[in-house]
Amino acid sequence: MTRLALDGALVLAGAGRMGGALLAGWLERGLDPAQLIVQDPSPPAEVCRLLKVHGIEARSALQPMMPPPAVLLVAVKPQVMDAVFPSLAALAGPQTLVVSIAAGRKLSGFERHLVPGAAVIRAMPNTPAAVGLGMTVCVANTHVTPAQRATCELLLGAVGEVAWIDDEADMDAVTAVSGSGPAYVFLLAECLAEAAIEAGLSEPLARKLARATVVGSGELLRRSADDPAVLRQNVTSPGGTTAAALSVLMGPGGLKELLAKAVAAAATRSRELGQ
Repeated sequence: MTRLALDGALVLAGAGRMGGALLAGWLERGLDPAQLIVQDPSPPAEVCRLLKVHGIEARSALQPMMPPPAVLLVAVKPQVMDAVFPSLAALAGPQTLVVSIAAGRKLSGFERHLVPGAAVIRAMPNTPAAVGLGMTVCVANTHVTPAQRATCELLLGAVGEVAWIDDEADMDAVTAVSGSGPAYVFLLAECLAEAAIEAGLSEPLARKLARATVVGSGELLRRSADDPAVLRQNVTSPGGTTAAALSVLMGPGGLKELLAKAVAAAATRSRELGQ
């Protein structure tokens, strides 16, 4: 595991669910708490406990600092970004890397508040970051140096995997697949439990089976080098019970068609939010 080290301060603006997950990941990777500056007027209780353990104060507002921070990571909600980012932008110096994890917010929206030539990265993480199994996709503007890109990958890699895209327009599809995707999996667990209850199982057993099946299957997928289709085929005996179920799920109007429609709807909404 690579130990985190920065050439300067790291400002985290927003210490909610995702900001808190990142904070925990950085500290676990050995980032010096003295380099961390957290701006959030009311962090959640679990984040407050983490901050207290490491002697970090969450500040409601920040003043420009000298030298400017090496990294400014913005984890505030997209709905309040317009209200809070102009003051945050004043913290950034010419060499500061600005990283945003706000859904739907484009690189150009940050650049207009920063000095010309500012390095900006837009990132889309997902909620499994809370357990170190997140998937984050990033896109950088033309001013991000290879060293800054590596720094961003180390910071976001503290909570899972990191991938890069070259075309910012692809971020809408990324948001629809991995950003929103955990909700689709949780819905699958919900529906599987409800179907088990309808099939006659008690509610506690139904929910236990659904949860364990989704978790176990996900871990098998994570560890296996096989394609998901191969893993599916390995479970399916010709003419058996799984084949009977898959004939419904993979038939007309089944899961494939529904997921395609769901991802398209999420991508469309992401584009709308970015306008």
